[in-house]
Amino acid sequence: MSRTVEQETDTRPDVVVIGLGYVGLPLAHEAVRSGLTVVGLDQKSQVVDQLNASRSHVDDITDEDVGAMLAGGFRAVADVSGLTAPRTVVICVPTPLSGTDGPDLTAVRAASETVGRMLEPGMLVVLESTSYPGTTDEFVRPILEKLSGLSAGIDFHLAFSPERIDPGNTAFGLRNTPKIVGGHTQECATAAAAFYSKLCDQVVQARSTREAEMAKLLENTYRFVNIGLVNEMAIFCRELGVDLWDAIRCASTKPFGFQAFYPGPGIGGHCIPIDPFYLSHKVRTLGYPFRFVALAEDINNRMPGYVVDRAIELLNENNKAVNGANVLLLGATYKADVADERETPVRPIARKLRARGARLAYHDPYVSQCRVDGLPLRRATDLDAEAAAADLTILLQAHSIYDMDVIARRARLLLDTRGKARAAAGAVTL
Repeated sequence: MSRTVEQETDTRPDVVVIGLGYVGLPLAHEAVRSGLTVVGLDQKSQVVDQLNASRSHVDDITDEDVGAMLAGGFRAVADVSGLTAPRTVVICVPTPLSGTDGPDLTAVRAASETVGRMLEPGMLVVLESTSYPGTTDEFVRPILEKLSGLSAGIDFHLAFSPERIDPGNTAFGLRNTPKIVGGHTQECATAAAAFYSKLCDQVVQARSTREAEMAKLLENTYRFVNIGLVNEMAIFCRELGVDLWDAIRCASTKPFGFQAFYPGPGIGGHCIPIDPFYLSHKVRTLGYPFRFVALAEDINNRMPGYVVDRAIELLNENNKAVNGANVLLLGATYKADVADERETPVRPIARKLRARGARLAYHDPYVSQCRVDGLPLRRATDLDAEAAAADLTILLQAHSIYDMDVIARRARLLLDTRGKARAAAGAVTL
């Protein structure tokens, strides 16, 4: 279809992305690459200034990527004053847990109010922030309609599309990961699918916003529960004398009906330790608990304490008390080979070890400073020397830079919580 003269002279942005973090910035990046005019809105002026100076704060987006975005017309702003109403707005703001283990929708409310004040007929509004089923229709829609005087599905399009960003994943990004969209109406879903088809190779339409919201929670609750399963198995497999990692390796050869999950020192990141509780929050409104999540939470929350118990046990077996022991923690991020520290298990583990009198240091090539309860941990710079000097070294995150055979030879004692040094002499696993 040829563009009209009015379209050619229309200076409205194609899309405004609200929230320029781990979800919003990759979305803005792909939108610019797809030829759209993009404005990024973030309340943090430091983030805005960095991006406009071609500096990225997100692992998967390089400074060069940001420079290319700016060359493609992208700009970041801290407020919407003077901003022309766009064709599409995508809300990508954080939804942390509240004090009652439900979603804290403060940022979603603020973003929705911002959109409501600029909303015009024909616009598409998409929520990507994870929350409980019904958030788009029951929480966001009333705000938009009240402030704009417009009706969703009649005057403007409203949809939900769950983010599927996996930091550090070089195989799958926004473009080649199937994109789910659910609309307030079928027309809303069609509009959202048309927008995302410019950015993604495959768009999957859900029946409504609620199914799209549930799909995200199902994905991460599935992982949360299965990680809880293998974490509990790791505890009793040690007592049974079973190498669980080898059992998982063998089970993984089955070409159907099995997916490998691995135990670890605790669950980190924004999604896995948080998203299942959005669903639990909603289920509680029906009058009963989500028992699978509650059980998995109990097991997964136990793991940092279990790691500390194993550390104390190893030290005792080698005639060393934890009080006064020098303990080196390897890896301070929640995931290998990224700088993301959200919900990292290093903090509860360090807190428990410090409370027992251990002298702590950490090593992580991606983290220049690690604080626990406001107090900094000493950063180890010479890994070989620190591992040789420490009474105990604990592998908490298996960054690819770590040569576990070398570390196992250097370390006096090595507790491997990731199953990466099992074959090395002297290494002990969970």
